[in-house]
Amino acid sequence: MADEKKQLRTIDPPFVAVGPMGVALRDRLKHLTPKDEQVLRLVGEHQGRLASVDLKARCEAGHQHDNDAWASRKRDLSGQSSSRIAGAITKATHDQYGLARRCLLAHVHSLEAGIRMLRHRLSLPIGEKGSKRAPGGYRSKGEWFHKSRRLATLEHRLDVAREDWKTGRVRVVRGGRRLLRNRHNLQAAQLTEREWRQRWEAERWFLAADGESGKRFGNETIRVTPDGEVSIKMPAPLAHLANSKHGRYVLASKVVFAHRGDEWRDRTEANRAVAYRIHYHVERSRWYLTASWTRPVVQTMPPATACAQGMVGVDTNADHFAAYRLDRHGNPVGVPRRFHYDLSGTADHRDAQIRHALTRLLHWTKQTGAQAIGIENLDFAAEKTREKHGRKKRYRQLISGIPTGRLKARIVSMAAEHNIAIVAVDPAYTSVWGDQHWRKPLISKTRSMTRHDAASVAIGRRALGHPIRRRTAPPQHHQSDGAGHRTVQADRGERGREETRRPVTERAHDARCRTGTTRTRGTSTSKTVRDARSSGTWAQDSLPDTV
Repeated sequence: MADEKKQLRTIDPPFVAVGPMGVALRDRLKHLTPKDEQVLRLVGEHQGRLASVDLKARCEAGHQHDNDAWASRKRDLSGQSSSRIAGAITKATHDQYGLARRCLLAHVHSLEAGIRMLRHRLSLPIGEKGSKRAPGGYRSKGEWFHKSRRLATLEHRLDVAREDWKTGRVRVVRGGRRLLRNRHNLQAAQLTEREWRQRWEAERWFLAADGESGKRFGNETIRVTPDGEVSIKMPAPLAHLANSKHGRYVLASKVVFAHRGDEWRDRTEANRAVAYRIHYHVERSRWYLTASWTRPVVQTMPPATACAQGMVGVDTNADHFAAYRLDRHGNPVGVPRRFHYDLSGTADHRDAQIRHALTRLLHWTKQTGAQAIGIENLDFAAEKTREKHGRKKRYRQLISGIPTGRLKARIVSMAAEHNIAIVAVDPAYTSVWGDQHWRKPLISKTRSMTRHDAASVAIGRRALGHPIRRRTAPPQHHQSDGAGHRTVQADRGERGREETRRPVTERAHDARCRTGTTRTRGTSTSKTVRDARSSGTWAQDSLPDTV
C-alpha cells in the first residue's frame, strides 16, 4: 500500500517589513587632553559602580519589583550623582533585565526542542534509517547510551531554567559573559592580564545619558552644541573637577558627524531629544561619541505600490546573496547576480562584509528600476541543535554562519535610505520548488543557473503574490481560455499574453487573399497534415492533348 502523501505546511503570506525605528551616529573624540581622558575615566568608573549596585538590586527583587521600588532605587542614586544620571542608570538596568528575561525564554525553548528530538530518536530501534525530514535511530548501543545521558543533562538544565523563569531570576554580567570567561583562559584569548583588565574596566564604565525634549540642545547631562562642543554634567562627588559654570566639564574635542550631520544639527537646534553615549576602544586607544534618537512611526509602503515596478528576489546563503530581477508579472529579466561576503574573522570584519554586500545589492536594485526586494524571513533558532542533525556538523556550521538576525536589522535600515521596500516571505519550499520549476528552463548557452539562483526567482515570485510554478493547471472542461487565463506570467490586459486563437482555416484563407504577405504559424504546431506548412508552390498543369 502506498504511503499517504505528506501534507505541506501552511505558507504565511508575504508582508512589507517595517522601517527602522531609530538612528545612531558615531564620531571620534579627537585631540583630547590628558586631563580630559582622566575626567572621563573617573566619571565612567563612578557611574559604572552605581550601575552595578542598581543592577544587583533589580535582580534580587525579581518579580517583586514595581514602580515604587523603581522610584526608591532612583532616589538612592540621585544623592550620589544627579536625578538625570540616576534616571539613565535605572532605565539601562531595566532594559538589561528585560533582555536577560527574553534570552532565558529563548533558552527554555531551545532546550525543549532538543529534548523532544532526543526522546524521539531514543524511542526508535537502534540502526533504523531516517527520512529526509526526520532523523532515524542511533547507530549503536554506545551512541544510544551517551545520548540518553545527554537527555538527562538537558532535562536537568531545563528544570533549572524553568525555575529561574518562574522566580524571576536572571544571570547577568556587566561587561559581558564572554569577556569574563576569557579571564580564565588568557592564552586562548591572546590577552595578557593587564590587557584583559583594561577591557574589563572599560566595558563596565557607564557614560551615557538619555535625551530630553525641550531642554537645551536636547540633553542636559551630555550636551553637544550644533558646532560640536561636548560638555558633561559632573556627578555630585566629582563636581570639583568641573572647568565651566553650573558644574559642567567641557572637553577640548569637537565632534563632526559626517553622516546625517544635517539631520542631527536640526534636532539639536530645535532642542529635540538626543541620547549620547561615550565609549572607549581599548585596542585603538580612542574615545568615541554615539548620538541616537527615535523616529516617528512611518506607514510602510503598500504591497501593490512596492511591486508595481517589479521585484528583486534574494536568496541568503552562508557566503553570498543570490539575486534575480523579476518584472511585475513574475518573469525573470536579465541574468542572475551574486554578491559575495566573507564571514570569517572578527565581529567588526563580519559586520563590514555584510554592509558592503548589502550596499552593492541596493545599488544594483536601484539600477534595475525595482522598488522592492523580496527576502526570506529566516530564523534558524530550532535548526541549529545537534540533536536534530546529529553528525552533520558541517551543515550545522553552515546554517549557524548565516547572519539572519544581523541581516534583518541591516537590510531594513539600509534599504530605507534608498527608498526601497523589503518584502519578507515564508521560506518554506523556496529552494526545492525553485530548483524544480526554474533552474533548468532558464539555462542557456550564455547563462548558467544554480540552485540558489532558482531559489531567488521563487522568492521573488512569492513576494509578488504569484505561485512559484511557471504554469497553472489547464482549464477543466476544455483546452481553451474559456475558464480563465492559463499562465501566471502576464495579466489579462497584456497584449502579449496567450489569447484565444482563430481557426487555422480562417488564417490560411486570409493569408491567400493578402498579396505580398507571408503566412505565419500559430502559437502551437498543428497536428494535421492539412494544416502543415508547405515549402512548395501551387501550379496548374495544362490539359493533355486528346486530339
